[in-house]
Amino acid sequence: MKILFIVPGSGDSFYCGNCFRDNLQANALRKAGHDVIIMPLYLPVKYPSFKADTPLFFPATTFYAAEKFFKKGGIPRWMSKILESAAVLNLASSLSGTTSAAGLEDITLSMILGDGAVFNEQVNPMLDWIEHHEKPDVIHLSTTLLIGVAKAIKRRIKIPIVCSLQDEEVWVDSMKSDFAMKAWSGIKDNIVFIDRFITTSEFYKNTIASRIPEIENVEVIYPGVNSSKYSTTDFPTVPVIGFFYRMNRENGLKILAEAFVNLKKRNTVNALKLKISGGFTASDRRFLKEIKNILKPYMNDVDLCSGYDPEHHADFYRQISLISVPLTFDEGVGLYLCEAFAAGRPAVEPDSGSFPEIVGDAGIIYSPNDSEALADAIEKILTDQTLFERCCENALKLSKERYNDEVMAKNLITNYNAI
Repeated sequence: MKILFIVPGSGDSFYCGNCFRDNLQANALRKAGHDVIIMPLYLPVKYPSFKADTPLFFPATTFYAAEKFFKKGGIPRWMSKILESAAVLNLASSLSGTTSAAGLEDITLSMILGDGAVFNEQVNPMLDWIEHHEKPDVIHLSTTLLIGVAKAIKRRIKIPIVCSLQDEEVWVDSMKSDFAMKAWSGIKDNIVFIDRFITTSEFYKNTIASRIPEIENVEVIYPGVNSSKYSTTDFPTVPVIGFFYRMNRENGLKILAEAFVNLKKRNTVNALKLKISGGFTASDRRFLKEIKNILKPYMNDVDLCSGYDPEHHADFYRQISLISVPLTFDEGVGLYLCEAFAAGRPAVEPDSGSFPEIVGDAGIIYSPNDSEALADAIEKILTDQTLFERCCENALKLSKERYNDEVMAKNLITNYNAI
């Protein structure tokens, strides 16, 4: 089967959950023998394993400038040429990574509604490419934040379209209320152009149902990783807590840093260490200074990785004993958990969002989500060897039965064929 994935590029300077989910799906389908084409929007996709197969469409620099200053369309060609140069796009990539739609309301609505002179000017080259190259059997859209593209495709080309649902409300709810209302309304209006919706957890299926009840028959397909890349029988010689996600406040790094200091003061877990990775953006630098200040008394026991390489995920999990990413918001799924489980590493996560569903018996769920409760939970699992080993076994079992790339690919193809 030939599948076209339409995905937003993020700049690849940090662990982006939705981007990595798309990467996992595409690679699993390729591994299963299917022909997968990656079409990036906004910014270049730089994952070597997620190489783009088409030109970049809706380049962020040109699209933003056109929506800001040329609402009626017709941005000068000389300006587009400069804005779409590799140097300018690389600069935009290095500055990307916002989790807020503030200032980006116009282009967000344009992509959701799928109309307007600027949108049409940008979407037509994409439609030409799809129509005049080898047509795919199915198009997989990364998010409903791109649902206007589905409208444009369906009006011109009759190809089945599947759309992923995951954490849209995090972006939409950061918009000003009037824009957010238009965004949700636009998504609702354009669901008719999607043949099938899929999501990553029962939790998020229920979340989106509460926001847009009109979206029916959403299929849950859990993410899956290639477990052979993560498989190991070795653990660190001393206990190591791992944090692997974008290093920002929303992802709970401060809560974990304070819990680690608490545990070091208790001295109940001998030689405890903390390993932090996942990348960051320029906007996170001030926050990271705060984290380093919290950890300062114990920095000799902390490995804070300043760089991020999307190809080195498996190496990280081999160097930790357990994973803990105490998010301060409800997430549709934590892919770091699926990865950790493939390496047989248990999780310690707050009782929120999809965590209870995803973790199951492969770790500890704690409440409330504060540093004291987190410290208690980590202490419990690291001082009870029987509990720790049982959680490790359950992690491997979940990886094999649920968070496996072969299982995911099979479920994706079943859904594509059902259209």
